[in-house]
Amino acid sequence: MPDTFLPAPPLVATTRIPVRFDGEGAGTGPLSWGQLGIWQDMVRQRSWLPIGGWAPVAEGATVEDLADDLRWAMRRYPTFRTRLRFTDDGAPLQAVAGWGTIGLDVFDVPPGADPAAFTASVDAQYRARPYDFVEEWPVRMGVVRVDGVPAYLSTVTCHLVTDGFGGLLMLREVAALRTDPPGPTSGLQPLAQAQWQASPEGRKQSEKALRHWDKMLRQLPPVTPPASRPGPRFHRGTFVSAALYRATHAVSVVFDIDTSQVLMTFLALAVTAQAGDGRPAIIRPMVDNRFRRGLGDVVAMVAQRGICVADVAGLSYEEAMRRTGIAAMLAYKWAYHDPAAVAAVSATLSASLDVDLDAGVWFNDRRTISRQMFPGSVPTAEQVRDAAPGVFTWTVAQDDPYDPLSIDVDDSPGEFQLTWFTDTWRTPPARVEALARAVEALAVQEALTALENFAGTETP
Repeated sequence: MPDTFLPAPPLVATTRIPVRFDGEGAGTGPLSWGQLGIWQDMVRQRSWLPIGGWAPVAEGATVEDLADDLRWAMRRYPTFRTRLRFTDDGAPLQAVAGWGTIGLDVFDVPPGADPAAFTASVDAQYRARPYDFVEEWPVRMGVVRVDGVPAYLSTVTCHLVTDGFGGLLMLREVAALRTDPPGPTSGLQPLAQAQWQASPEGRKQSEKALRHWDKMLRQLPPVTPPASRPGPRFHRGTFVSAALYRATHAVSVVFDIDTSQVLMTFLALAVTAQAGDGRPAIIRPMVDNRFRRGLGDVVAMVAQRGICVADVAGLSYEEAMRRTGIAAMLAYKWAYHDPAAVAAVSATLSASLDVDLDAGVWFNDRRTISRQMFPGSVPTAEQVRDAAPGVFTWTVAQDDPYDPLSIDVDDSPGEFQLTWFTDTWRTPPARVEALARAVEALAVQEALTALENFAGTETP
């Protein structure tokens, strides 16, 4: 990405086009479980967790076309029309509007400025500007023109609008709008989700999930006082690795195992080895929940955190993978839960057992290229050995909190990008980097072993 063009004063739109819209599904009610979970994250991290990005517009698209696209999206997706209201005791409610007006910003690139860098600055400004949950629509959209012609579009939304998979669905539908318009929406919108969650069937699901969470939380280690360090407490870094990508590809094919399970097993073994106390590894995967009835094709926040306790100390990789798979399956099954109820159980256990509620590694597998199947042929042992080791770069240090120790996994052709977030008072940067390299080294070792054994069993 080009260097960002960000002049000292804020970027000001050339004009703001009012886009009037209407839509079905208006009403006010409690947050759905997915919305409540991300709301808790927002409160803890002191952020509205903006998501989205910028990209070139389709050739020939006019500002009027893009305004029509925004109007269509506001009409189609109730979450685009959702703002918050608060009860007297501060509990958030979702309020879906049946009509309204939203602004589409139009920016003109200054003479001599790089258009892509200027657009990146528009996008960064959208993310940095505070968000009003009560008054503002949860979508910020800006068209960037070059010599009067639309060239780029930045779209940033509050994370209450959708999770990653819902965002991809929305992008596909908008892209196909003029060539293959999508049919009627399907699936449960958040107001309907909250209604089901309050039903006897929903309460039954929540009660079963709570039993799982109670059992898992009791296995957390005791609280260890954090060690204060100078400077910003929370750091973010990236680890880009072709070696981990190739090794994961090889192991997933040889064992015919889901690629996320392969990665979680590498992580569980590395975490256990680094801790050195024989305790199970605690992994908290983000679960999309879209395998559940009514949630597959909805543009909404339905992903929630699960909790996985993987006892892998001293095991072979194959047995560790089996154990991790069983633990992960339970985590996925019971990730659909009432976050408020889990928070209450957590508080009770913390008071009575002194367990460390922040223990473990938050794991968010956001891959789109290799999540289901890696492209290309299986890497050979030579290709795994020759893959360059990963490069770790610390990019951000701040005082606003992240989750205590968290990983986002993304991929691009031929490599993984792991974004690590850490509370340095709990897990210092050097230890995070060592953990990332341990995951990579373990992956390469197990891939070479798996490929060697696989070659030995092939029929001549």
